Amino acid sequence: MKKVSISLLVLVLVAVAAVAQSRLVPHSIATKDGRKFSLNLPADFEIIPAAEGLKRVRFFAKAPDGRIFVTDLYNLADNKRGAIYILDGWDAQQGKFSSVIPYMTGLHNPNSAQFFRDAEGQDWIYIAETNRVTRRRFTSGETRPGDTNPQTIATFPDYGLSYKYGGWHLTRTVAFGSNGKLYVSVGSSCNSCEEKERVRASIVEMNPDGTGQREFARGLRNAVGLKWFGNILFASNQGSDHLGLNRPDETFYSVTSGSDYGWPYCHSSNGKIFADPKIKRGFGCRRVASPYAWFPARSSALGFDYFNDAETPAILKDAFLVSLHGSTNKEIGHGYKIVIMRKGARLKDFITGFLKGNTINGRPCDIMKLDANSFLFTDDNKGVVYLVRKKG
Repeated sequence: MKKVSISLLVLVLVAVAAVAQSRLVPHSIATKDGRKFSLNLPADFEIIPAAEGLKRVRFFAKAPDGRIFVTDLYNLADNKRGAIYILDGWDAQQGKFSSVIPYMTGLHNPNSAQFFRDAEGQDWIYIAETNRVTRRRFTSGETRPGDTNPQTIATFPDYGLSYKYGGWHLTRTVAFGSNGKLYVSVGSSCNSCEEKERVRASIVEMNPDGTGQREFARGLRNAVGLKWFGNILFASNQGSDHLGLNRPDETFYSVTSGSDYGWPYCHSSNGKIFADPKIKRGFGCRRVASPYAWFPARSSALGFDYFNDAETPAILKDAFLVSLHGSTNKEIGHGYKIVIMRKGARLKDFITGFLKGNTINGRPCDIMKLDANSFLFTDDNKGVVYLVRKKG
């Protein structure tokens, strides 16, 4: 009887500890521009503004020399002053970068960049702008491109309906697979329509030099987050806006070659596929792949990373952290948080407080794991890169 009681007590203590770990508490933030606010995250983590003074800072890329590069779209009124910055002078004790170095400027919506080493040992930096993907030879330690003759390896449409600064879904995201191929996501030209150009609303596969281009997957309205883990390509995708405030889902996919993810004919609601009420096709939604996971409508799922190291804290173990950028309509209020996502499990909040009433304290965009206990994320609304790490 005593042994049973002790076992039960241990289970209760473990459960209580887990609940305490996941409970979110306010953490005070003070930024260099004079803002003071709180973001909510577990008590045993800390959050630090690691780099400030940027504009629409977007997606990370780690260079072969270990430095962290980050893209910046400048602002919503201009799409030709984008930049790529080097986050330099890392101070682990303070949790801050001492300097932000402009690597390239004057770019056309540079949403994403990636590095790749070819079979000859040459390193390259790949840059995804709205209308093209270019690559340049990269030399460790350089602070400006030494290669002044970029190769354009792919071109894409750079127009759409009149929206914000000239079109729908002007970002392109690049990711390299374990097979050495390059994958590029190309968003739709509209909210809901039958595209005239097949490359829209798709993911394209190609060789590192741009040859051998083919459609890898389609029916993805706007797959902004794109990342490989092992032999699997994962993508976050934004649903249409014409079916109300609570559907369709924002979706997350384990993307497979040749798959159809439905848009604009089919959508997801609570993970279940349904047909669009107006845009139809002969075979309906029978061949549409179901999402790996889903998020509330209008929450705008963007960057993500996966935490599976042996030393990873239990709250993050074998889970994705996903940035929910948030609806542009603050009254809807969906998103504006970073969530823990495991397949088949209910979403859990990890960081909240980016939207408080009518005040935007930030909009999370990309996430980059540094080690088992820490990660960086970008805020493209206030131009801040944050460090989050377990205390101690």
